[in-house]
Amino acid sequence: MPQDAYYFYYGQHLDWSYFDHPGMIGYALRLSSELLGQRVWVLKLTDFTISSISLWMIHQLARKFLSAHRSLMVTFIFSVGVLWSMLSFNSTPDVPLVLFWTLSLFYYFKAVTENKWLFWILAGVCSGLAFDSKYTALLLPFGIIAFTLFSPAHRKQLIQPKLWMSLLLFVLVSFPVIYWNIQHDFVSFGFQTAERSTGMKLSEDSPRLFIGFLISQMVLIYPLIFILLSILIYKYTKRLLFKFKLPALKPLFLLSFSIPTFVGFFLLAPMYWIKINWLIPSYISGVILLAMFYKNKWFKTHLYTSIIVQLIIAITVIIQPFPIKSDDTFIGWKPLSNQVEQLSTTYPDDFIFSLDNYKTTAVLQFYLNEKIIYNRNIVGLPSLQYSITQQTDTLIGRNALLIDSEPSFSSDTIQQEYPKILENYFDRVELLQPILIKNNRGITVRKFNVYRCYNYLTTRGYR
Repeated sequence: MPQDAYYFYYGQHLDWSYFDHPGMIGYALRLSSELLGQRVWVLKLTDFTISSISLWMIHQLARKFLSAHRSLMVTFIFSVGVLWSMLSFNSTPDVPLVLFWTLSLFYYFKAVTENKWLFWILAGVCSGLAFDSKYTALLLPFGIIAFTLFSPAHRKQLIQPKLWMSLLLFVLVSFPVIYWNIQHDFVSFGFQTAERSTGMKLSEDSPRLFIGFLISQMVLIYPLIFILLSILIYKYTKRLLFKFKLPALKPLFLLSFSIPTFVGFFLLAPMYWIKINWLIPSYISGVILLAMFYKNKWFKTHLYTSIIVQLIIAITVIIQPFPIKSDDTFIGWKPLSNQVEQLSTTYPDDFIFSLDNYKTTAVLQFYLNEKIIYNRNIVGLPSLQYSITQQTDTLIGRNALLIDSEPSFSSDTIQQEYPKILENYFDRVELLQPILIKNNRGITVRKFNVYRCYNYLTTRGYR
């Protein structure tokens, strides 16, 4: 998947943080590739290993709240779902986030119930490592503060040094990410907050956005689980806000780490496209809470439905019965890289770039690792991490090969036009034969238009 290649690119350019996310997933992929080599199965093994440890830790966390039987039920709910398939085989920042989020909850609960320095320290370190994985972890210190504030039995911990030492450790472990943002004018924080918030508003697309959010989350975690969890969190939130009635210790702790993420994104869903993975942290404590009420009679239906869903996914991956009109796919990247390498042999002095968001650049960079594959920074457009790591001034005067994905192609023939933005950066553009990726039935499943661009003029905007 393009995400595998993009976050592998993180690890090949070690830094304190990166343009769109902190770097924990990149560090993990770098470590595993140093040990086992730069291979696709190594990336997948890394995700699978981390997610397996996370699943075991979720079970250990559940044992703090539930019986052995119901703790296994929690493990079952996660392990059979699309969510865990996604975490186990696709490299994203959520992979280490889930591990360190779960560890943070585990040690925070031991800290508030046993009030030992060791557990407060471990909770602070793990929550900082969660932040070094993904910015969503900023909600962890807010969660523990909310719990101690609302829990009468633990409110006194707010004035004790152990809690504040834990929060200080969170800041210290997170500081490399903060330091990197200071060095880069807070570009990453801005990308994740200001740039996204500008598009948040109610519009005629709001019903579609909200329905899409509901459907995607039901597919991710299982429809009954999502519906029941929504009802449960709604009831607890309503009881807290309107009746000022606090739940018992264990539900209160779990809700403190579920409500902010779950309710927050739920409310934003009509105004912005909520990505399928953004609610994942809320499910960790949310599903444990739900397991207190989950009925055994639902088990068989849940199991059989999940088997069917996983079989559909397996058939889609192995047999590929229909084309995927998207660059978010595992199909065709290796054959593309082989053909681009042949093109590069034909035009050895040309540099190579792509104009999609990051996907084609990332995968070509993974397979053609001896070359630098450029992105939209060549034509002065935002290009995520590539805008930080790639220098383009030295390319002026050189020719280039543009490999441009056409996801929703209607014809195998050569493209009759080239992207007009190229006119501002090159003297002229020549259309070459497209690269066509065919399946074992001879059907074209992917198309990449190829252009040869002559005499790169500038990297600083329009001429």
